[in-house]
Amino acid sequence: MKKRKLLAVVALLSAGAMTLSACGASNSGGGSGEASSTDNPSSNVDQKWANCKVTEGAKDASGLKADSKKDITIGAFNGWDESFATAHLLKYQLDKEGYNVTVKGFDAGPGYTGLAKGDIDLITDAWLPLTHADYMKKFGDKLENLGCWYDNAKLTIAVNKDSKAQSIGDLKSMASEYNNTLYGIEAGAGLTKTTQNSAIPKYGLDNLNFKVSSTPAMLSQLKKATAANQDVAVTLWRPHWAYEAFPVRDLADPKGAMGGAEKIYSFGRPGFGKDNPKAAQLVKNLAFSDEQLSSLENIMFSDSKYGGKNNDKAVAEWAGQNSDWIQKWEQGKLTGNQK
Repeated sequence: MKKRKLLAVVALLSAGAMTLSACGASNSGGGSGEASSTDNPSSNVDQKWANCKVTEGAKDASGLKADSKKDITIGAFNGWDESFATAHLLKYQLDKEGYNVTVKGFDAGPGYTGLAKGDIDLITDAWLPLTHADYMKKFGDKLENLGCWYDNAKLTIAVNKDSKAQSIGDLKSMASEYNNTLYGIEAGAGLTKTTQNSAIPKYGLDNLNFKVSSTPAMLSQLKKATAANQDVAVTLWRPHWAYEAFPVRDLADPKGAMGGAEKIYSFGRPGFGKDNPKAAQLVKNLAFSDEQLSSLENIMFSDSKYGGKNNDKAVAEWAGQNSDWIQKWEQGKLTGNQK
């Protein structure tokens, strides 16, 4: 499978506070990442996007008739697992009702351009308010807002669940228990730069060997440590299937060194809701918790499952195991991370 690229941007200081440039990434890792914001993106950030409630706009779609327009193209961002997961999940559900759904991969820039022009009907992976702020400034008034479906997109430092560290700062005094090493990903990734430029100096972690390598290497080390029942510390991000595949948990970040959480939105082309009211409602009904999204991505992308090689089959398997979730999705009763 062709190596997908990690797309990420750096967390920046704005108005004296840390804001997050979130990190989308693939199961197979990638290169230096494509920044979607400028070196000083704060002027493009519209904080209204931070106020979205995941369940807002949901309603029962189970009784709606299938749309007369059944050809739908969904754009998924190359290298962003959650993008392909939600796109193929929509494809699965709509195909059952006689639609002809095509999922096409795009880099973010061409994806937003195609959506605004109407060449693409739908995207499901807009990170706001910061990561895709430039795209919203350029195309936002041309797109149809279909709501947000996930509210915990963020950069993290994670450890195995049964280890002692509870916060990032604990790694300073407990370094020896983690082999004096923090395993990272690609050198150019936003996650790596945030760890180097913010987390390490803020928490005084200079005594740790920050091992910058690649996403596959980090995941391999996580797998190796899990098998050997050894403590391990890694840089990670949500959403990611590693939270389902391995017994890991995030370390608390009281200094906000890794930045805050963003929302993930869906957008349609101009007129999508009018042309495809049922499909649009299904999009609005989407709401994922961390556990549900990790579970779906794990089946689709982990090496022990489908490894990203048959997304439609993987989604069908997950849907068969989560029929209650599918029913609640149609009925607009999903709650996401709400308890």
